[in-house]
Amino acid sequence: MATVTGSKFCVRVTTLHSDPKMTPRSNTLFHFTRSIETLKLVLSNGFWPRYCLEDMGWYGEKKLLHMAYPMVCFCDIPISRIFEHIGFYGSFGIGLSRDWALKNQLNPIAYLTSDSPLREAISYSLVLANSLNEDKRLKGFKTIRSIFSFVKPMSGIMMVQGQPVEKDFYQESEWRYVPQKENIPDFLQHKDYDSQDALAAANEITREQGMLQFQPSDIRYIFVPKDSDIPAVINYMQQYMDHISAADLKVLMSRVTSLETLNHDL
Repeated sequence: MATVTGSKFCVRVTTLHSDPKMTPRSNTLFHFTRSIETLKLVLSNGFWPRYCLEDMGWYGEKKLLHMAYPMVCFCDIPISRIFEHIGFYGSFGIGLSRDWALKNQLNPIAYLTSDSPLREAISYSLVLANSLNEDKRLKGFKTIRSIFSFVKPMSGIMMVQGQPVEKDFYQESEWRYVPQKENIPDFLQHKDYDSQDALAAANEITREQGMLQFQPSDIRYIFVPKDSDIPAVINYMQQYMDHISAADLKVLMSRVTSLETLNHDL
């Protein structure tokens, strides 16, 4: 699931039909948020993986309807399709190179159709893991949960600012970063996700141990909604990012682009 940074939302699986045509991919991975303050934090500290509630209805088990995984989500859609994306996730964004993504073990997610053999194979792997001895069973479940965190239905209903919206997830070309650290919980159950204290405690662990970092040279774009938003980002860089070399800072400032101007050229 693509995340709105710092927000809580869920996806309900429905039977919709996606456009089967292949869409072009970008060599840049984009992450968008609704807040300039969040963009500033990303520039200074990197990406903070947060637990996001995923609808597990595709799995077909009533006892396993929702699970939350720690993640940061990106898309590799071409710039020409950016404006389809920002309406859901916000107009402040950052684009990083695919080389950076691969180096940091990001991975495209697997989109499942309702009757996919892959869905059946994943379901059966859980049955097999449950038949193992205790030590191997625990390792098997951990491996399967890792797979679950990179699986999503092709289409469904997404909650955007409290309202259900039909979404063709397949068109998002989503990539995810899911931290794989021993002390970071693999998932949260729905009841723990709904607990503010439990969720905050789990997210604090990912902040301490699972931040996703990048170098200025990894950044291809920094997006803001309007030309008038550019000075605020430039001023922030000059004031709070003085740990970066002067040359790198100048390059970074050159990456700031307004969607207002970009829209005129598309």
